[in-house]
Amino acid sequence: MPAFVKMHGLGNDFVVLDAREGALPLDEATARRITDRKTGIGCDQLIVIEPSDRADVFMRIRNADGGEVEACGNAARCIAALVMAEKGTGSAKVDSLGGLLQAEAVAGGGVRIDMGVPRLDWQQIPLHCAMDSLHLDFAPAPGLADPVAVNVGNPHVIFFVDDAAAVDLERCGPAIEHDPLFPARVNVNIAQVLDRDRIRLRVWERGVGITRACGTGACATAVAAMRRGLTGRAVEVRLDGGALQIAWPEAGPQQGHVLMTGPATESFRGTFADDLLAGDGISPQDRAGGSRAA
Repeated sequence: MPAFVKMHGLGNDFVVLDAREGALPLDEATARRITDRKTGIGCDQLIVIEPSDRADVFMRIRNADGGEVEACGNAARCIAALVMAEKGTGSAKVDSLGGLLQAEAVAGGGVRIDMGVPRLDWQQIPLHCAMDSLHLDFAPAPGLADPVAVNVGNPHVIFFVDDAAAVDLERCGPAIEHDPLFPARVNVNIAQVLDRDRIRLRVWERGVGITRACGTGACATAVAAMRRGLTGRAVEVRLDGGALQIAWPEAGPQQGHVLMTGPATESFRGTFADDLLAGDGISPQDRAGGSRAA
């Protein structure tokens, strides 16, 4: 029976499979079976660890809808924590479709990830047409206008509002995610600047929905706030599941790189039935004639 590790970063949860010794038969339907919270193991993202020529491991990420994505900051911390525990060291390198990530253990059991240099050009987000990423000409709903776009391995749009809790993210999130302005779809961030050092954030994650925490969303939102001069260059981002520390140094060896610090928690380990991997290719939702919200 295949083995797995269940982990989470501030409630953003993952099923981790190890494919370093042999490939696993994973496609979108298989990922949906495993991530299903009623008939599978259940998680926001399925993470597969693979060999890497330039890092300790390669991290492959599939969202709950089965689609493969480039980056996940919370998952990166979790995978780095697993690797560091295996190696007995305080640092690790994790490769992904979004780029190479350097991680280190910090006091109190947390992990700091160097998320690299944020991508700010409209083509790097990507956007459908040329536009100033600091002030998008995009107002998808009342009270949501003049957002910022940032790519930190995956695309994000950030709306600054007076009250993050008042936004109906369940309603507007899917429409914004699939808006034609974002050809690769987009993660939707609703941010409330509390003061120069703190931001309240809620996130609609593409292919998942509302999540308790989003590491790349926290990074993108902090960068957006800093670019607009709303905060200093180091902030606490408060998500539904807890807080992440985000810094964007203007000097020093990590100048221009986004640094994210937060917890990485192992929940439990186990095995699962072979038919989750070797099923008929039809998800439980499709078999019933429905589909997951995306």
